[in-house]
Order: sequence, then C-alpha cells, then structure tokens
Amino acid sequence: MKCLCKILAAAFLACAFHVKGQLVDGIKVVVDDSLVTHVDVDLDMLGRGAVESLQRQYSREPEVFQKKLSEAEGDSLERLLDRQLILHEFKSLKVPETILDSEVDKEIQNEIQSRYGDRMTLMKTLQAEGINIETHRKQIRERIIISFLTHKNVSSEVIISPHKVEAFYISHTNDFKLEDQVKLRMIVLTNSTSVEAPQPKKLAEEIVTKLKEGADFGQLAAVYSQVPQRRDKGEWTERAILRKEIADAAFKLKTGEYSDVIETPDACYIILIEDIKSSHMKSLGEVRDQIEGTLKLEERSRLEKQWLAKLKRKTFVRYF
Repeated sequence: MKCLCKILAAAFLACAFHVKGQLVDGIKVVVDDSLVTHVDVDLDMLGRGAVESLQRQYSREPEVFQKKLSEAEGDSLERLLDRQLILHEFKSLKVPETILDSEVDKEIQNEIQSRYGDRMTLMKTLQAEGINIETHRKQIRERIIISFLTHKNVSSEVIISPHKVEAFYISHTNDFKLEDQVKLRMIVLTNSTSVEAPQPKKLAEEIVTKLKEGADFGQLAAVYSQVPQRRDKGEWTERAILRKEIADAAFKLKTGEYSDVIETPDACYIILIEDIKSSHMKSLGEVRDQIEGTLKLEERSRLEKQWLAKLKRKTFVRYF
C-alpha cells in the first residue's frame, strides 16, 4: 500500500506540473519517499558549470552539443539518485537528531570563524544567495550524512597491498618512462619593430662573443634576456616541450656547452646546457606513492559503485 501511494503521488505530481502541454518541473526519479525532479537536475548541472563548459566546447556543433548535454543530464540524475539513496540509508540507522544537530551547529560555527567572521554576515550572505538558514542547515546536514556514510562504507575499507603496487608498476612501465632531458638556461632576444632597438641577431652575436671571452652566462641573461629566467639554476625539459629549432640545438650540446645564435621568426636564442639525463625508467621507489594513490582511487570507485548498487537493490526506486 505504501509503495502504491508513492506511485500514485508521483503520477499526480507529474500531471500537476504540465502547463500548456509542457512539463515545467516533472519528476525524474522517485527514491522511497523522496523525489528528484527536472529542476533538481538542472540546478545540479548549473552548480557544476556543465552547460557552460559544453557550450564553450561544442558551440559550433549543435548535434554533438545535444548529445553531450543528454549525457551530462544523465550523470547529474545518477549523482542525485545516489545522494538520495545514501540519505535514505541513513534514516534506517536511527541516529538521534540531537547528535546530528550538534554536528551541524559545529559546522556552521566553523564556517562563521573561517569565512564570515560573525553570524550576521553569514545570514546576509545566505540572503543574497536566496537561501534561508534552515535550507543552509539542511544542506550541511546532508553533506555530513553523505560524508560519514561514504567514509564508513568506502574510504575506510580501502587497503592497497605492496604486491598490487608492484604489479601495477610492472604492467604500466611505459607510463613511468622519462625521455631524454636537458637542464638548460636561455637568453631570449625578441624581434622589435622599433628602428632604434638593436637587432636581436646582432646583439645575440655580441653576447656569444662575450661568452667566448669568459663572461658568465647567468649575468648576461640577467642583463639582456627579454624573457625572465631563473637566475640560480636552469630547468629540466624534454625535447617535445621545446620548439624544434631550440630542441635540435639543445640535444646536440654537451654539459656545460652553450649554443651559437638560434634564429627563429620571432626571436633569437642562446642556450646553455647545465646537465643531461638520458631516457630511463623511474624507479618503483620514485613512483610508489603515485601508484598507491591511483589504486586507492580505483578501489574507492569500485567499492562505492558496489555499495550504491546494494542500496539501490533494497530501496524503492522508480524512473519517469
């Protein structure tokens, strides 16, 4: 009988929102005694900036835009469904409201201290956003519930063994390969339309002459380079990051050598190679934390999907 009442109520509400033949705020899904509506989905997408992002990417491809928009709507609907499943699960725990109210009060007090300074400023900020304090308390309450149950059922269960880390490293060796690298410094002289400004190639040739006479590269860079460089040391870089003219010169030089003038359409360059690293694999020790982080994210995602599927099986859910 309870389920039948929910279905009838949902059907009634869906009909009630038809205005001039158009659905204004129709129901998307019923989760036990809670609803997720079209407006809820739209607000979720708005809050995540999904529509604006898709418009920027696919403004000239209307068909692709509509497809991506439908996918984004589906993602938002599932997010909101998952949210309602977790909130429904919390009800079954029968946690005293006084405990939850106390946690909400603490969170609001932390907000006031860290962001607003006093309660009046918080109230005015909420009012400007069209939110009253009760709505704000409800949002915080739900955030606490979702965080608590997710940690209890997902995050606290994640343990990655050293064996898994090592197996991942062995099967993803290409991900940890470093190409040849050079640690270089540059003097950059950009082209100028001014007649009075010295021609970059001529000035670059004079700088190379000074280097041959024993001048310090760093001091010359500080005086002449028109693109600021780190004065204490160079920076490591791979061939793919550098423009071709510079890369071709850089990877022919040895440690401690500087180049002749490298001329491009927009500037002249002089580079100094401070060090060289041949291509090699990062060691397991160097990437262990990175791998463990990746595996934890994957495991959390798996456990979360498993948990939410279990909640969905035992909760009344109906799509519209």
